[in-house]
Amino acid sequence: MIKFQTSKPMKKLLSLLTLVLFTTALHAEPKKLLVVTATTGFRHSSIPTGEKVLAQLAQSSGEFTVDFVHQPAGKPHDLKPDATDEEKAAYKTAEESWETSLKKALEKLSPESLKNYDGVVFVSTTGDLPIPDKQGFLNWIKAGHAFIGIHAASDTFHGWPGYIDMLGGEFQHHGAQVGVDCLNQDPKNPASALLPKVWRIQQEEIYQFKNYDPAKVHDLLILDKHPETGALGHYAVSWSKDYGAGKVFYTSLGHREDIWDIDPNLQDRKNSTEISKAYQAHVLGGIEWALG
Repeated sequence: MIKFQTSKPMKKLLSLLTLVLFTTALHAEPKKLLVVTATTGFRHSSIPTGEKVLAQLAQSSGEFTVDFVHQPAGKPHDLKPDATDEEKAAYKTAEESWETSLKKALEKLSPESLKNYDGVVFVSTTGDLPIPDKQGFLNWIKAGHAFIGIHAASDTFHGWPGYIDMLGGEFQHHGAQVGVDCLNQDPKNPASALLPKVWRIQQEEIYQFKNYDPAKVHDLLILDKHPETGALGHYAVSWSKDYGAGKVFYTSLGHREDIWDIDPNLQDRKNSTEISKAYQAHVLGGIEWALG
């Protein structure tokens, strides 16, 4: 075997390079995430909790910062069946004003604005959001950026095949909240590395999907029993996938506040704080993976 000797000046140079690389890594600029929580359909009560927790994860990890597209104020309530013509006219005016505010808020998803971000997070977005340039948004992800979808991100843009293809699946329905055993399919992925082989969740709303093909995604968590019927099979819970040069992470978990929040005194808590901590690790790991 040939042995190479390193001179003292070379050793000093290598040590200096190692120190420089280590220092550079420590002082690397955090990534920038845009968190979208606007909805045009059903609005989950856990959204404010999700916003709070993502901000906390950003601060505690130091790996990324968060900017938000919040729900604009002033969304009118549904009209009563016996609404008068005057009430209908007032409703139409209020609705048009709110839609204008929503479009303005979503200008942050324009191709020009997205140049300021490394990734986008959809937190229980629902319905058809009036984003400025749909294809431009997909092209931005495909060019090497991150998309993180949480819970009802799959209940968004049902009429847009490009979005569904990017995400990897589309919400179809859910039954009553149940307890489930999530099977960890990849203990090496950051999103599931800290989860046990079988992760027991005490109560959660479990989605069923259409336009989902396990061959086109990388499953992270699945169920082997249907949450409603108990029938054996392959039922997706969370996955990751490449999208061009971009990366997509999706988890269908996140309906309940006590999945997100580790506060032991949270009202109507059904899941232990250990489950909440594991869920936060799941989401943080998914963000880290998607951001590279």
